[in-house]
Amino acid sequence: MTLERFSLAGKKALVTGASRGIGQVIAVAFAEAGADVTITARGAEGLAATAKGIRDFGREAVEIPADLTTQQAAAGVVATAIDRLGHLDIVVNNAGGSNFVVPFLDMRLSGWEKILRLNLDATMWVCQTAGAHMTARGNGSVINVASVAGLAAAPFLAPYGAAKAAVVSLTKTLASEWGRAGVRVNALCPGWTATDLNRMLWDTPDGGEATIATVPMARWGKPEEMAGPAIFLASDASSFMTGQVLAIDGGQTSTA
Repeated sequence: MTLERFSLAGKKALVTGASRGIGQVIAVAFAEAGADVTITARGAEGLAATAKGIRDFGREAVEIPADLTTQQAAAGVVATAIDRLGHLDIVVNNAGGSNFVVPFLDMRLSGWEKILRLNLDATMWVCQTAGAHMTARGNGSVINVASVAGLAAAPFLAPYGAAKAAVVSLTKTLASEWGRAGVRVNALCPGWTATDLNRMLWDTPDGGEATIATVPMARWGKPEEMAGPAIFLASDASSFMTGQVLAIDGGQTSTA
């Protein structure tokens, strides 16, 4: 009975940023738990690998190569996912990242705008379109992937930290607005996780020790370690949980 509450059998999900890393792991884990999954990202090759992982568990995979940094594209992805799967029970806003580190005073405005568009605006646009669908149906779970950078200081990552802090705030606001409609909204906040996006930080002779110096577990997280928490937030196991921030960070924020 208890384990059945973690099942996603018959559920329909959308996972953004699903061509690699955390998004890919979550999408395949959802399929293993029983869900059909629409996946989107800019990289078609990576999406194909994710789709294969989903289909290996006998679930339907819908691939949509797209750049979510425009409202039209984001709304189009959600509409296509609903059309292909029939409806959406779960949305994971994972698309995001930062491809530069720079002191705040040296940062160009164009860099600030680019990072906020990818990490905040894309999430907002997907939430707006998917939220209309879910609230009309009277149920659903939205998981916004933020970051510990949005919970504490993020030196040299000011736009990324600001965007993720805004995602946390948006999550709490939407949880409050949509609770009576039966739609839950929670944030998943990974700590330092070894993905391709931050390879330059951990793939070093010392394994990026300086970066994880404040992590009590004294190691980098693995993308696979985000799968269980994501299934928890997506499933009935968290049915009375909304507006919450789940930090998966090896204890980093416990010392802040």
